[in-house]
Formats: sequence, structure tokens, C-alpha cells
Amino acid sequence: MAKKIISLDELPLNTNGYIECIKCKDDIKRRLLDLGLVKGAEIKPVLVSVSKDPRAFEIRGSLIAIRKENAKEICIYR
Repeated sequence: MAKKIISLDELPLNTNGYIECIKCKDDIKRRLLDLGLVKGAEIKPVLVSVSKDPRAFEIRGSLIAIRKENAKEICIYR
């Protein structure tokens, strides 16, 4: 079965996905990598702010907030 690749902002709440690639600018990409968003890492959206941006994601036991503009540049598979 082929992997279905979508952007992180499309992942429904409380649904697990796995990082495939990060296409952000180098400075943001470095920060995301430092936070544990590496290829193959499991990630799950758990909270949405009132304004719908940013969203909180659980990754490696931590919660991090990622803006929609950056989440669109993170490829994940389910």
C-alpha cells in the first residue's frame, strides 16, 4: 500500500501522522528539527486555538504550537 502524503495542516485532530519532509526556510526548518520534527517521527494535532491558528501538536511527549503557514510546508503520511 502506498503512503498518502499530505501537509501537516490537513491532518485531523487526534489523528497520528508521521513526518516525511520539511520544506520550510532554513532557519525555521532548523528550529523544527531541534524540536524533534525529524523524518519518521510520530505527530498528532491535539488543540486548535480559537482563531484556528496556531495549532498544538504532540510530538515525542511534548506539545508544540505550529503556525498554519509552517504546517503547510511539513509533509506527513498516515
